Amino acid sequence: MTDADEMALENRLEHDAWWQTYLDQWAALPFHDLIAAVAILSTALLLGIVAARLACRYLLPALAPRHADVVAPRLMAITRAGVTALVLTAFLGVRGLNPGADLLLAAGLGIAVAALAYQFGRALGLQSRPASLIAAALFLIVLASRLGGLAPLIAGLDRASMGVGTRRISLLDIVNAVGLSLLLFLAARALLGLILRWIGQARLLDAAQRVLFQKLAQIAVVTVAIFVGIDLLGIDLTALAVFSGAFGLAIGFGLQKTLGNLIAGLILLLDRSIKPGDVIAVGDTFGWVNKIGVRAVSVLTRDGKEHLIPNERLMTDEVENWSFSSRDVRVHVGFRVSFDCDLRLAQRLAVEAASVSPRVLTEPAPVCWIKEFGDNGVEFDLRIWIDSPEAGVGNVTSDVFFRIWDLFKEHGVTIPVPQRDLRFHSTSGEQTPPT
Repeated sequence: MTDADEMALENRLEHDAWWQTYLDQWAALPFHDLIAAVAILSTALLLGIVAARLACRYLLPALAPRHADVVAPRLMAITRAGVTALVLTAFLGVRGLNPGADLLLAAGLGIAVAALAYQFGRALGLQSRPASLIAAALFLIVLASRLGGLAPLIAGLDRASMGVGTRRISLLDIVNAVGLSLLLFLAARALLGLILRWIGQARLLDAAQRVLFQKLAQIAVVTVAIFVGIDLLGIDLTALAVFSGAFGLAIGFGLQKTLGNLIAGLILLLDRSIKPGDVIAVGDTFGWVNKIGVRAVSVLTRDGKEHLIPNERLMTDEVENWSFSSRDVRVHVGFRVSFDCDLRLAQRLAVEAASVSPRVLTEPAPVCWIKEFGDNGVEFDLRIWIDSPEAGVGNVTSDVFFRIWDLFKEHGVTIPVPQRDLRFHSTSGEQTPPT
């Protein structure tokens, strides 16, 4: 048997003896110590329930009276778990209890800490699965720390190592890296959720400014999390020189459009030329801006189709913004009347029809002008103003046309029907055939 095998056998025997000691102590647990442990657990849980009820009855109505019904279940669970954990922590220092009773109290403390961590994670916006993983990890850490099990486990993970160049990498390093990355990810996500929620509820900022600050907050939080992780893991920043060079080449060759769209999106948010809710026309696409993303702007049309237009295109192409400086938009409604009609009456009826339409503004008032004397009738141009272009233009013109039609029929104003007269002339030397 080699030295390594003997060391592994010795460690396994020590580990088995360590657990066997606790199993023997648990089997020999006196009845009165068991009763004392159960009484301590029951007392801690009872105090937690009472504290939770008092907090929901007296503290919550004073702090958040409008959201009491929504916050009450979460506050009750956090208070119950927190008070239970505090009471059990105080009782764990009591001398004279059998180690088996101490194990039972440690298990109760682990459950209370896990429940507290789960409720806090859910309150910060984490999904159920990540919050459950954090709670399970804390339960194992608390239980193992009370049993003295972290030291042998850490020593075993540190001994399992391999050399990569001049650096020694052990399983403990890998576990630390994975755990630290997971904790940083969850912390950054929770912090970013709070920041985004706070920016979204800020009344001093308009829609474009909120989107801009949210994008900047995302970049800042991710950048800080990466540098904090690099520092905590002990990675030398000079080792990233090769990576940064490769990243620069990738941007130069393959990520030009991506980086250009990112910068264009930030510029659009900075100069506020296009904001969420604006009604724009880009080429054949007409709709209102639903979202300004990192890569593209989402434009929602009246047909329910969502067009993703790259940010760089909005910087270089011609864009019609119907609501850039004002949401008031003028719409032209053209119609034709016969030559033998009362033109002034037709003009007055058209203005009256537009004035009673619900979406037409009274200021500026609708106006109607003669556009030209056409081949088949007199051309009129009715000009109306609306302040909600995102609700569509066709429904407004259709409503005005229907009202004009009803008033024209009522007052005898006729709309001409195009007519064509065809005349046949015989050429010289030819006779017209008899009909």
